Amino acid sequence: MNDIFENKSLTNLKSIGEFGLIDRLTDNISLRHERSLCGVGDDAAIIDAGENVQVISTDMLVEGIHFDMHYAPLKHVGYKAIAVNLSDIAAMNARPEQVLVSIAVSSRYSVEALEELYDGMKLCCERYGVDIVGGDTSASMSGLVISVTVIGYAPKNKVVKRSTAQEHDLVCVSGDLGGAYMGLLILEREKQVFLENPSVQPELEGCDYILERQLKPEPRLDIIGMLAEKNILPTSMIDISDGLSSDMLHICHQSHKGCRLYEDKIPIDNQTYDMAMDFAITPSVAALNGGEDYELLFTIAQPDYDKIKNDIAVSVIGYITAENEGCSLITKDDKLITLQAQGWNAYEK
Repeated sequence: MNDIFENKSLTNLKSIGEFGLIDRLTDNISLRHERSLCGVGDDAAIIDAGENVQVISTDMLVEGIHFDMHYAPLKHVGYKAIAVNLSDIAAMNARPEQVLVSIAVSSRYSVEALEELYDGMKLCCERYGVDIVGGDTSASMSGLVISVTVIGYAPKNKVVKRSTAQEHDLVCVSGDLGGAYMGLLILEREKQVFLENPSVQPELEGCDYILERQLKPEPRLDIIGMLAEKNILPTSMIDISDGLSSDMLHICHQSHKGCRLYEDKIPIDNQTYDMAMDFAITPSVAALNGGEDYELLFTIAQPDYDKIKNDIAVSVIGYITAENEGCSLITKDDKLITLQAQGWNAYEK
């Protein structure tokens, strides 16, 4: 035991980030059961369940890290806690059916406050047809911690992983990007104003869309339905929680491929664009690095392009290349720059 504490070359968590830590902790984990088809390294684990597969994912939201009680209503926090987990199941091309919810909470929260939290959870579950089937509660010495485990299902031949993108595939994204990040910047700005002068009213007029993108994201299960209707099976998929650049790099890394993305093809809402300009941020930088949009980033085979080209819910933003060509962004002025993972890192807090 003393050897542990005498080690002079300890690694700082901030230096390797969340995904580096996951890689370090899970590097030597092996799957022992035939029914364990896919473990650590995707949006969800995949378990053999006969004709179908069961997909299971878990996520944690921690007060002060993932949400701030200065501006996040508890009902919204509850809704978001469920929604972000359902998004992981959508990213596997699967349908969520059950969730388990565990919370650790300090004594400063009242019973009524926790009921409000659960009202948000139940609202999200009702909207997407998901059952809350269990969980746990515990005391906490520092605020509120929410852990949600979600269980979904998909036919064996329909489940989609991050690791199966093919060269020449088209890169697609649902919805628009960068809104959640701009919503966060507005909330943080108004929080600072409030802390300096609590009598000042927040300036939130005209920001409804991007605030909702941050406080109450929606999992894109509708996109899963649309793809099924068009008979399109993505070759790979992930949800955008850490930013377009980071999540694109996850697909490329696990598929052993490269990519080319086009800056002028990245979908950005007008409200996001205008607010980014107000903050002196290049709008595409907000889309590439902001995160928490919970849109679906996926690849499709080129023959499927005609099925999707007129769908306004999806944008084609690039294509997959050989691994040795690297991962790059083609800017609006035709410069080629390397994609970098500059999105969310919990250990930066």
